[in-house]
Amino acid sequence: MTKLSVNINKLATLRNARGGNNPDVLAWAGQIERFGAQGITVHPRPDERHIRYSDVRALKPLLTTEFNIEGYPEQSFIDLVLEVRPAQVTLVPDPPGVLTSNAGWDARLRKSELKAVIARFKAAGIRTSIFMETDVEQLVHAAETGTDRIELYTGPYAEGFARDREAAVAPFARAAEKAAEMGLGLNAGHDLDLHNLAWFKAHVPGLLEVSIGHALICDALTYGMENTVQLYLRELR
Repeated sequence: MTKLSVNINKLATLRNARGGNNPDVLAWAGQIERFGAQGITVHPRPDERHIRYSDVRALKPLLTTEFNIEGYPEQSFIDLVLEVRPAQVTLVPDPPGVLTSNAGWDARLRKSELKAVIARFKAAGIRTSIFMETDVEQLVHAAETGTDRIELYTGPYAEGFARDREAAVAPFARAAEKAAEMGLGLNAGHDLDLHNLAWFKAHVPGLLEVSIGHALICDALTYGMENTVQLYLRELR
C-alpha cells in the first residue's frame, strides 16, 4: 500500500497568523498519526512563516510514524536535518522566499552539489529523496546523485487532470517505470487531492508514498480531520 504522509505546514500557518499556540501543531501531528496517516511531513523555511525549526526539533521525539523533512539544502537546513535525523529528507530546489515548491531539480547541472549533501545524509542513516519532474533523462542523472528515492512533482498532473486524465498521468507512469529501472524508490506530491489521487495511484507503478498538505487540510474544514485522513487513505487503496 502507498503510504500517506500528511504535510502539516498549513496548520502552522494558521497558528502563526494569530500568535500563541492554537492550533497546537505538535498535538495535531499526533492526532493525525492516530487517525491513520503513516507519516508526517514538514517543510521548514528560513523565514519560519509556517513550520519553525523549533517545531521540527519538538516533533521528532513525539512522532511514532515516518518523519519526512523537506527543504532546500542550505547550511542551516542541513544542520537541522543532521541534528534531528528524520526517517527521510526530501531535497527541493526552491531557494528561500519562494511561495511553494513548483519545479524539480536539474539533476544534471546540480549533480555534484546534490551528491555531496546526499552523501552526508546517508552517512547519518537518513533516507534521501529529491524532488523531480518527469523528464526521463533527468531521472538518470538523479540516480547518479546517490539518492534513495525521487519525489515526482505532481503539479502538472493536477493541472491537466480535469482536461484529460489519461494524458495527464502518462508522463508520470513513464517516469515511474524509468525510476524502477534505475533502482530509485518513488514518492509523489503537490496538488494531489480527493479528486485526482486514486487515478494517479492506479496508473503510476511502484508508488511508495504521497505527501499531501494543502488539499488535505482544506478538506478537513469540511469533513473533519479524522474523516479526511480516512478518505485519503481510502483513495490510496
